[in-house]
Amino acid sequence: MKARLPKGYNSGVDNLQKLAMQAQKMQEEMNVLNSELEGKEYIGTSGGGAVKVTVGGNMEVKNIEIESEIVNKDELEMLSDLIIVATNDALSSAMNEKNEKMERLSAGLNMPGLF
Repeated sequence: MKARLPKGYNSGVDNLQKLAMQAQKMQEEMNVLNSELEGKEYIGTSGGGAVKVTVGGNMEVKNIEIESEIVNKDELEMLSDLIIVATNDALSSAMNEKNEKMERLSAGLNMPGLF
């Protein structure tokens, strides 16, 4: 004799499996997106373009360009401040794009407290 389960009895397991598959797919898409973003470069500027800092999507500083007109031994502190501003500008651009794309990617998954 076969036992009969009530209609919809297995739906909780099915929902859990669907959720796990959806989470796995999202993880794979996030990994692809992270790889793409790490290959990008972002440029931050300060001092009207006198200082340019290039950072990678992996948040590493790749290049710093300083126009020779602003280099003055007496104003090294100002130069340091300009480099900091340009670096933070470039890093902010990289983080904003990453957050925007990750948010867009995870928008379809409704898991309170996780995203």
